[in-house]
Amino acid sequence: MRDKTVAAISDLQICPSPNHDARPAQAVVDMILIHYTGMRTGEEALARLTDPAARVSAHYLIEEDGRIFALVPEERRAWHAGLASWEGRSDINARAIGIELVNPGHAFGYRPFPDSQITALIALIQDIRCRWRVSDCRILAHADVAPLRKQDPGELFPWNRLAAAGIGLWPAENDWCADCRPAPLSALAAFGYGWLAQGDTETTAAVVRAFQRHFRPWRIDGRWDEECGRRLSWLLAAKEREESRSTV
Repeated sequence: MRDKTVAAISDLQICPSPNHDARPAQAVVDMILIHYTGMRTGEEALARLTDPAARVSAHYLIEEDGRIFALVPEERRAWHAGLASWEGRSDINARAIGIELVNPGHAFGYRPFPDSQITALIALIQDIRCRWRVSDCRILAHADVAPLRKQDPGELFPWNRLAAAGIGLWPAENDWCADCRPAPLSALAAFGYGWLAQGDTETTAAVVRAFQRHFRPWRIDGRWDEECGRRLSWLLAAKEREESRSTV
C-alpha cells in the first residue's frame, strides 16, 4: 500500500477497506481531515469502515492505544467527508486524506483523546506530509467542512498539541492577536467556511459553533463575539503568510 513509512509507524497494520474509488484525474491532495468514529468501540468502527454495505471508509484509523490501521491507499479516494465544503469547493473526498480516531463521540460518551493516540496521529500526519503538500490551514476537522451535520473531532481534540508539533493552525495564548482588530463574522468565508453563503440564522450558528469547536473550544454557543473575531484575525493572517510562502 505504501512505499515509505517512518520508524514511528513502522508497525502500521494493513486492514483493506473495499470502500474507495479513483480520485479524479485532476485532483490534487491538499487536505487532511480529522474525524472521530462516534461508535462504542474501535472494533465496531473498524468493522463498519471495512464493510462494503456501509459504503464509508477513511484512509486510516487510529485506536486509543495508538495502533494505526491503514484502510485505503492514499492515492485512492476514501469515502469519509460526505456532504461537505471548504473554500467554495465540495469535492472534499477527492482532495483529502481522511483519518478516523477511535472515540465514542458525543452520542456514546465523548471523552478526551489519549496521549498515545495523539502521538500516533502526529507521527502519521508528519509521514503523510512527506508525500503530499498539505498546508497547515488545510488540516481540518470534519465539523469544519460539514458544520450542519458533524461535530467531530470536537471540542476535546487537542489542536494546540498538534500545532506545537508543527501541524495545523492554533492561535497560542501569547500570540493570538489580542490587540488586533476583530474580524467580522463574514470573514469566516475568507478563511474557508463557505456555508455562510446560505445566510439563514440556523446555518450561521452552526458554522460559528464549528469554528468555536476548533479554535475557541472553551465556549461553544454559536454566537460571534469579539474573542472569536480576534482569533479569526490571527488565523487569516497566518493563512495569508502560509499562502505567500507557498507561491515563492
